[in-house]
Amino acid sequence: MFRLCKITAVLCGLLLSVFAHAGKLAIVIDDFGYRPTEENKVLQMPPAISVAVLPNAPGARAMATKAHQLGHEVLIHLPMAPLSKQPLEKDTLTPEMSSAEIERIIRNAVNNVPYAVGLNNHMGSKMTSSLFGMQKVMQTLNQYNFYFLDSMTIGNSQSIPAAQGTHVKVLKRRVFLDDSQNESAIRQQFTRAVLLAQRNGYAIAIGHPHPNTVRVLQQMLPSLPADITLVRPSQLLNEPLHAATPPHQPEAQPKPHFQPPGECKTHGPLAPVPATRMLDVVGESVSQSSMVKTLKSLF
Repeated sequence: MFRLCKITAVLCGLLLSVFAHAGKLAIVIDDFGYRPTEENKVLQMPPAISVAVLPNAPGARAMATKAHQLGHEVLIHLPMAPLSKQPLEKDTLTPEMSSAEIERIIRNAVNNVPYAVGLNNHMGSKMTSSLFGMQKVMQTLNQYNFYFLDSMTIGNSQSIPAAQGTHVKVLKRRVFLDDSQNESAIRQQFTRAVLLAQRNGYAIAIGHPHPNTVRVLQQMLPSLPADITLVRPSQLLNEPLHAATPPHQPEAQPKPHFQPPGECKTHGPLAPVPATRMLDVVGESVSQSSMVKTLKSLF
């Protein structure tokens, strides 16, 4: 009976340890408000999938309201100026804008996207790389108690230093799911997001309501690994920031810094180890873990 109780305690400790260290994956689908057919499919996915709504889209208010009613977290997907030369959407933020103009645009966006709790940038490489421009954005967001999800469309984004002195918390995108709209490529990016969450504790992936992206999510979400939990971005606000990878730049693989000296040979027969010793070792390891010590201190 004592041995059975010990085994049960060890297994419970292992399970608690696994869940305590489960990777968290946040998925945000941008560009909501223009494609109701695909967007409605996204809204049928688990509520932890979040949506970012373009404030001047024809379906902005309706989709934000429906998303909120179905339990999804809503963000404002605010257009910001890119470095590339292209036509700008209405109310696209630029570094040269005055604080008053930025306040007006964000105020209108808040009115057009009800239930929003955060904001992320649509394009924006020129705007987010401008410290002066982003300081004006953060000072405005400070009035709304929003977090800022940096889509990381450029590597030298100034969102974090710009938020200093405000209450705005900054998150960073790690993976773009659909830079390529090829289904195989989207699957690879989804898998990469899962691996990053497992390795680093969490990851944020951004996608768009393209038919192939929606199809891949419908197929892959039900088979997430047991150690991955879907979360909303707001559930990651207290996590340590990791460096984000700009689009089209694969992460560098770590270089090996240790070379094994060769095969390790024994000089005689090894003594047999009882199977019960394994349980003792595991039990000792779990009992000495910081998690178990913390639980003991509570009782």
